[in-house]
Amino acid sequence: MLDATRSWMREANLIGGDWVGADSGDTIDVTNKATGEVIGTVPAAGTAETERAIAAAAAAFPAFRDMPLMERCGLLWKLHDALMDNQKALAELLTVEMGKPLAEAMGEIAIGAQYVRWFAEEARRAKGEIVPAGVNGRRILVTKHAVGVVGMITPWNFPSSMLARKIAPALAVGCTVVAKPATATPYSGIAWGALCEEVGYPKGVVNVVTGSAREIAGALMADPRVRKITFTGSTEVGKELIRQSADTVKKVSMELGGNAPFLVFDDADLDAAVDGAMVSKFRNSGQTCVCANRIYVQAGIHDAFVAKLKAAVEALKVGDGREDGVTQGPMIDADAVEKVEAFVADAKAKGAEVVTGGGRHAKGGTFFEPTVVTGATQAMDFATEEIFGPLAPVFRFETEAEAIEMANATVYGLACYAYTKDLGRAFRLNEGLAYGMIGINSGLITTVEAPFGGVKESGLGKEGGSQGLEDYLETKYVCVDGI
Repeated sequence: MLDATRSWMREANLIGGDWVGADSGDTIDVTNKATGEVIGTVPAAGTAETERAIAAAAAAFPAFRDMPLMERCGLLWKLHDALMDNQKALAELLTVEMGKPLAEAMGEIAIGAQYVRWFAEEARRAKGEIVPAGVNGRRILVTKHAVGVVGMITPWNFPSSMLARKIAPALAVGCTVVAKPATATPYSGIAWGALCEEVGYPKGVVNVVTGSAREIAGALMADPRVRKITFTGSTEVGKELIRQSADTVKKVSMELGGNAPFLVFDDADLDAAVDGAMVSKFRNSGQTCVCANRIYVQAGIHDAFVAKLKAAVEALKVGDGREDGVTQGPMIDADAVEKVEAFVADAKAKGAEVVTGGGRHAKGGTFFEPTVVTGATQAMDFATEEIFGPLAPVFRFETEAEAIEMANATVYGLACYAYTKDLGRAFRLNEGLAYGMIGINSGLITTVEAPFGGVKESGLGKEGGSQGLEDYLETKYVCVDGI
């Protein structure tokens, strides 16, 4: 590991401007997902440490809220530059603790920096309005204000960029932060604390706590000083946090599970569709909430699509993400491997055929073969459950109406994709598909300029775009009479 990378491996929590361990002295091992070796430890913090972090954020909030807008924007610009100046070191750290190929990790650091830059600019457009009054001599003002202390709970699959699109809008409008990165990949989250410290954020504005998810989340949810919670993770956990938020009536934004359909129609550009399926399905070894979970291919091109997809999948290189040419890293842990194995077994038992892959990789550990199965049906478990692994099930369909019906047959509504040259169909899909994000002839649609978020049980709120500031702002109405 590069010395520059090690310099970002802070084995401590940032609370009120101090780097500290857990009160108990207990730590959590962090492993290299490709080799299984322990690369370091982080504090096993809990309720008491989180309460101190909340107190620090609450104390820092008034002054940070009142900091001149251009000073806050200037800090974000410095943060953007710090990310890009240290891109390679931060990317290697991400690859080691998470497993994704270094090229993907470099991209993740870059898009995180883009979120910071975007919200540095967008904060200058967080406008209120003057509304025409129905009574003479009166003015109606609508103004926007920072919500306050924000609790952030982020996942392991994108441990840097998921925090970027939460922390950037929060800091842009003057909120203070208590962040809890995933235990499996804590260093990339802690690095944000170190970066914010380096560029000059006041003490207490950004706090990072690692340890017990139940205790840390419990403290965040129970404390009335935390006015907003933003969470990315499973729908099950998101629902529980929404329930807990009721006691203190917090604002919540939730980016939850997905089960993305990928529709390929007879008139599609076949090569483009295969390329789109590859980037959507196998990026991050299929461990993304927006990746293609179900691939529906119209009957006329089904066999040709499968043949091209098989060839592309078999060309993937599996290995340690730091090795040249590697395009598939390990899965996050043994449970994730067993989950994909169970999906394959269920599909085979119900009549599906494994075209390529289908089992654990010869490299051992948590490596899994990139897999394609055909003959998939709506009765198979992956038709309604999120795979979160390198398994591509291919379904056959006949008509557009049938494809839309099958695509919508899930409680999730995060992302979906469709390949077609028919402009009219593209607009019909926009109307008919019950998803928050739709990619037409594109398998990679995440961008800082657009609102990221789902419908149904895939979540609440949006991240990115001009909409990404709204969840960090309160709206006030002021009536001025006697003018």
